Amino acid sequence: MTLSSGLRAALASAVAACTLACGQPAPPAAADPSPASPVPPAAAVAPDRLARVARAFPAVDAAFREFAERAHAPGIAWGIVVDGALAHAGSWGVRDVPSKAAIDPDTVFRIASMTKSFTAVSILRLRDEGRLSLEDPAERWVPELAGLRYPTADSPRITIRHLLSHATGFPEDNPWGDRQLARTDAEMAEMLERGIPFSRPPGLAYEYSNYGFAILGRVVANVSGRPYAEYVRTNLLEPLGMTSTTLQAGDVPADRMARGYRWEDERWKDEPALPDGAFGSMGGMLTSTRDLARWVGFLAGAWPPRDDPDAGPVRRASLREMQEVARPRPATVRVDGEAIALNAGGYGYGLRIQQTCEFDHVVAHTGGLPGYGSVMTWLPDYGVAVIAMSNLTYTSASGVAAGALTTIVRESGLEPYVPAPAPALLEAQQAVTALVNAWDDQVADRIAAENLFLDQDRARRRAAIEALHAQVGQCRAEAPLEPENALRGQWTLDCERGRLRVAVTLAPSMPPTVQFLSVQPATEANTTPAPACSAR
Repeated sequence: MTLSSGLRAALASAVAACTLACGQPAPPAAADPSPASPVPPAAAVAPDRLARVARAFPAVDAAFREFAERAHAPGIAWGIVVDGALAHAGSWGVRDVPSKAAIDPDTVFRIASMTKSFTAVSILRLRDEGRLSLEDPAERWVPELAGLRYPTADSPRITIRHLLSHATGFPEDNPWGDRQLARTDAEMAEMLERGIPFSRPPGLAYEYSNYGFAILGRVVANVSGRPYAEYVRTNLLEPLGMTSTTLQAGDVPADRMARGYRWEDERWKDEPALPDGAFGSMGGMLTSTRDLARWVGFLAGAWPPRDDPDAGPVRRASLREMQEVARPRPATVRVDGEAIALNAGGYGYGLRIQQTCEFDHVVAHTGGLPGYGSVMTWLPDYGVAVIAMSNLTYTSASGVAAGALTTIVRESGLEPYVPAPAPALLEAQQAVTALVNAWDDQVADRIAAENLFLDQDRARRRAAIEALHAQVGQCRAEAPLEPENALRGQWTLDCERGRLRVAVTLAPSMPPTVQFLSVQPATEANTTPAPACSAR
């Protein structure tokens, strides 16, 4: 995945991290890729990706318009992000009911809990600078937590990692948390000192906690020595060029603000704007379609791993870390006729992580506050994302956004990023293909890991392969490799009287040699990709 030139330029302006000047350890050095590294970057993407994705724009637009009408939303804005840049923006309805002012890509909405991703990135940036550890007891940075009464004598102390992954043991607090946004720092300190009830001991299970992310905002402020809003603005928003994004509704020009409404008694009613305060780090952010696209492009742009300059403002490895499951949730399965809908995964850091029947890796988060509803979701392996914001209380367009991703992939024919094989894997493919056509002990010894002929002795392997060769005849020397990763792959050999399916895995040795080898007749079962979930 490549970032747009504009986004790349914005990233290049990241503020240098405070290290020894702050009396803290230096940040961990990024890995220095060696020329001999066996893990090359992922294969390049097709040059016509954007044109192919554009085929889905009309269907996505129609889906969001229909949703807004059905939900009685005054207005909605949506966008499609491709390879880090806003490729398409759409809108429907009004940002202000009395004036009937239309929504555009610069209209600003409150995004509620999607703010949590900004908080998580801030924590990881401080971690990368060596200024805190995710294993730190939270009370180290928020002393008011030192007096917490834990539910059991053997409960672990709450850590920053617990807070990031909703594993504190605090009770789920929607929608209580929404009404805490305006709390002052002093009021929050008093709340913390009074204690927090636990629904279970920390570290045992996922339970969504707005309170926990409010505490993380306090961690950011206390570690950095600056208010949370200032830290986010100077270290994330400004380097990324997000000029429309803020925690203060008063900073938004009136002619760009989407006013919040609720649908009640068959009419729209104003929702009073919630002010920002000590709980802002859990849900206070406001942004536009253009700016949210920059943020999502930045997060999704951490894939695939590559050797490009890591311009920041946060390391790509850290962004990928927050988009992997840190705290699992129970999987759910829904059967509808012959179709099965799977939802497995959990929570990363400030983001939800899912696996579905269609996609192995989906990253998403929603936001809901009085007056607003929002969603952002993307497919790291495909480089596409969908975002949407509405000015109706707790509007959930997550189903529409998820369907839009499916539509985009289906209509465009996009394939996930393919891992590039290491040179050693390509060499092993050539050598194994040669062994299938004509066994050679010297070649076999050269490519075999020490376990290969212990797991099955050389004579048996040779006899089995030669028996297959006798059945199918001479095989073509060239066959496309299907890499699972840099050191594991499969391929199908076309032969005179049939086909063979070959699979190898290389060992963790230098140079990598073949620790697993399978040569079998090719069948539909071992050459056809596994289908999406089906009740059959």
